[in-house]
Amino acid sequence: MQRRTRTVLIGSTLFSMVLSLCATGSNAAEPYKLKLPSGLQEDAAYIPPDNPLTAEKINLGKQLYFDKRLSADGTVACASCHAADKGFSDGRPTSTGIKGQVGGRNAPVTINRLFSQEQFWDGRSPSLEDQALGPVQNPIEMGHTLQGMIATLDTLGGYREQFKKAFGTGITKEGVAQAIASFERTLLCGNSAFDKFEAGDKKALTAGAQRGLALFRGKKANCVACHTGFNFTDESYHNLGVGMDKKDPDLGRFKVTKKESEKGAFKTPTLRNIAASAPYLHDGSAKTLEEVIDFYDKGGTKNPNLSKEIKPLKLTAQEKGDLAAFMKSLSCPDLKVAAPTLPK
Repeated sequence: MQRRTRTVLIGSTLFSMVLSLCATGSNAAEPYKLKLPSGLQEDAAYIPPDNPLTAEKINLGKQLYFDKRLSADGTVACASCHAADKGFSDGRPTSTGIKGQVGGRNAPVTINRLFSQEQFWDGRSPSLEDQALGPVQNPIEMGHTLQGMIATLDTLGGYREQFKKAFGTGITKEGVAQAIASFERTLLCGNSAFDKFEAGDKKALTAGAQRGLALFRGKKANCVACHTGFNFTDESYHNLGVGMDKKDPDLGRFKVTKKESEKGAFKTPTLRNIAASAPYLHDGSAKTLEEVIDFYDKGGTKNPNLSKEIKPLKLTAQEKGDLAAFMKSLSCPDLKVAAPTLPK
């Protein structure tokens, strides 16, 4: 499968300008200067020109992210499936929505979405703004309608006031999407032990993690074929064979593109903070990092569309342990998000 090349739409100069823009509307909004943790690259950031970051939108988006009232029965929020204390996933193989309904995929993490445009495991949403409204309308997840969600929020004076400040308008679906996306772009994971090591602190990684890093980058494991760059993802789609031996497998990216070559292909997730977001793979079938490594070591699950990058690795037990140690060094100690007080 060919690797997709992602064009960076906002360079470092324009990035700084965009962060300083104010939201459109009758009320001026406070500019917001985003500070990136060490190890992340400013020139790879993507912020849509029509949704510049402002403090008002970020604060509003944080409240909406944690507010269960966006769901039809008031039981599920964005944070229910993307929880800060679970690595911004939910700790389950597949997520649970309203009325205890269980979905078919593992909750992807919401960290470092600043560097990504296409969202979901299959990339069906072209932006964070588009993604933000998907779960609201999904009958298994939040089970609401956009009109119903807006009507609920419009009963809350605190939200009406904040939408006026952030957008100069009443409550709209576009505003909800832009606010949540703005907040999610501030969920940044860097300044890890790995980043400190790369910056020159050779004591930041254990000997095992250093061996794992060399293996990760080397020809034997060749993890960088897909988990590349500072965010450890090529933002592309690959078939590992996960679940392809089932009677009715999830065909992933194929459902979006209808390309035969993309049957069973799913988006490469970032490895940043990976130790905090178990279980793993798009169906949550691997409980630990060690199980993920074992899966790769055997060459995935054979199927007609298995990506050419996926081959048996024949790693030793020590090599497997070293790889796990390296991936655990990608944890981000500074990303702490507490639930806000919600409007009434």
